[in-house]
Amino acid sequence: MSSSTLRTDSRRPVPTRLACITAALLAGTVLLSPAHADTGKLLLTGGVSTIDGAAGGGLSPWAVIGSQATEGQTGFTTHLSRAETRDYGLTAAGASIGIHDRIELSVGRQDFDTGVTGTALGLPGLNLRQTIVGAKLRVAGDAIVDSDRLMPQIAIGVQHKRLDASGLDPTLAALGAKRSGTDLYVSATKLFLAQGLLVNGTLRATRANQGGLLGHGARLGGADNGYEVVPEISVAYLLARNLAVGFEVRGMPDKLRRAGAAAGLGDGLRSDNWKDIFIAWAPGKNVSLTAAYVDLGRVVPATTAGRRQTGFYLSAQFAF
Repeated sequence: MSSSTLRTDSRRPVPTRLACITAALLAGTVLLSPAHADTGKLLLTGGVSTIDGAAGGGLSPWAVIGSQATEGQTGFTTHLSRAETRDYGLTAAGASIGIHDRIELSVGRQDFDTGVTGTALGLPGLNLRQTIVGAKLRVAGDAIVDSDRLMPQIAIGVQHKRLDASGLDPTLAALGAKRSGTDLYVSATKLFLAQGLLVNGTLRATRANQGGLLGHGARLGGADNGYEVVPEISVAYLLARNLAVGFEVRGMPDKLRRAGAAAGLGDGLRSDNWKDIFIAWAPGKNVSLTAAYVDLGRVVPATTAGRRQTGFYLSAQFAF
C-alpha cells in the first residue's frame, strides 16, 4: 500500500461549520413538529448526546429517548463535542428528535483529525469525516415509572454510518474495508431513583473499525468480515439532582488486526476498547455540560509507537 497513490485532504476540522449544520437540522425539526416539550423529564435522566448522536453517555447509547419530551410530546436536542487525545482530535455535532418518549431519530457528524497517522501515510492534515443517521425505539419499560422495580427500560436501535471520500480510500480498499456500514443494538437502562444510580448495558452488532472512522470490516489476509456482537456498559451516580459522575466502557471489534498483519504491519492496526470517566452538570433543564477523561486504547499503533490515546472530552447539549 504505497502512500504515493493517495491524495491529500488538507482541510482542518471546522467546529463552527458543524455547529451551523446542527443548528439547521434542529431548526428544521422544530418547524416540522406539532408539539414541543415545555415541562420535561427529571434532570439528566434523559442522558446526554453520544458522539454518534443518540441519547446516552458520551460513548454509548442508552435505552432512554433524548430531549425533555415526555409521553405525548415532541422534543429536540442538539450538541457539540470535542475530544483530544495524545495524537488525534475529534469534533462531533448532531441533532435528534424525540417523539412521545418512544421514538428517537438522530443525525451526527464527526470530523477526525488523523494527526501523526495521516503524516505517516504521506497525508499531513488528513481529516476523516463521517455522517451517522440513527433511529431508536423504546420497546419495553419506563426508566422513571419502573424505578422502584427491577424492570429496566429497553430500546432497540440502528445507526448507519458513512465516511466521506478522502485520501484514505485506497488504503481502506486495499485492506478490504468499506466506507459505509450499519450497526444494530439493544440497550437496557435501569434507574434506581431512590439511590441516585443509573446502570446501562448495550449489545451492539457491528463491523465498524474504530467506530466507523476506519471503515467497516476487512478482507485482506482472510480477515473475518462478519458482524461481531460487542458489549457496552455505563454507570452513572447522581451526586445532586443536577450533577452526575460515572464511567463507560465501549467494546470495539478488532477486524483490522489480521488485515494489518497480512499487510506487513504486525499488530499495527489493532484496536482496544474505549473507556471514559465523566462528570455531567445540568445548570438548567435545557442545558447540560459534560467533561470526561477518555482512553481510546491504541488507534493505528503502527504510526503512534503503540501509545494509548488518552485525553479529554468536552460536550455541550441543548434539549427542549
